[in-house]
Amino acid sequence: MSKNKAIIDDGCNPKLVAGAKFDLPLGIPIIKAPARITIPPGITPFSMRNRAPSTNEAIGFCEMDVNFSEVLRTPEAYIDDFGRFAAMISPDCSLYRDAPLSVQLTNIYRNRAIGGYYQRRGQYVIPQIRWGNEYTYTTKYFPQKVAFLGAEKHSILAIGTYGCISSREDKYYFEAGLEAMMDTLEPLVVLVYGAMPDKVFGQYLDYAKFINYPNWTKRMHGGVI
Repeated sequence: MSKNKAIIDDGCNPKLVAGAKFDLPLGIPIIKAPARITIPPGITPFSMRNRAPSTNEAIGFCEMDVNFSEVLRTPEAYIDDFGRFAAMISPDCSLYRDAPLSVQLTNIYRNRAIGGYYQRRGQYVIPQIRWGNEYTYTTKYFPQKVAFLGAEKHSILAIGTYGCISSREDKYYFEAGLEAMMDTLEPLVVLVYGAMPDKVFGQYLDYAKFINYPNWTKRMHGGVI
C-alpha cells in the first residue's frame, strides 16, 4: 500500500532553518551580522532584477508580496539567480497593523528564515526590518520587541518607507517603530529604500550612517538607470 505525503508535512519549510541559530524564546532565526559591512551602490527590486544596472546592486523586496511569492515557496530555486548579485536584502513580507498578531509573527519569521537560508549558502544578506502594530515594536505583549528579533546589533540593516509614511497614522507608527529599532538594534548603517524626510530621520543621523535609495519608479523617471 502506497503512502501519500500530506502537503502540510513540511509546515513552514523547516529545511530553511537547518543549521540556523535562533532568538529565543520565540525561535526567530538569526541573520548573522557580516564580518565586514558592505554598502551596495543601489537596490533593485526582485521583479526588476533582470534590468539591474549592475550585479554590484543588492536585490530588495520592497514591493507587493505576490511579486516574490515564488521565493517564499521555493527559495532553493533562486540560489544561483541571487548569487549573481553582490548582496540581497531579506524578503520584506508585509506586516499589516490590522493583521492578526500570529500573521505578523509568521512574516517576521519568514523574513529571517529565508534571509538566513541564503546567508548560509554564501550570499551577503542584509536583514530587512519591518514592524506592524505596537505589539511588534514594544514590550506591551511580549517580553521582547519581536520586530527586531533575528537581527544582530551594531551592524547593517535595511528599512523601507515606500507607502509607509503617506498618512498621519502611517507616519505615527513608522516613527514609533523607527525609534524602537534604533534603540534596540543600535545599527551602524541603515539602508533606506524610498523617501527619507529629515523630519522623520534627522534626529538619528548622528547615531548611524543612513544611505538613501530612491524607489525603482523614481530611478526610472529620473533617468538614473
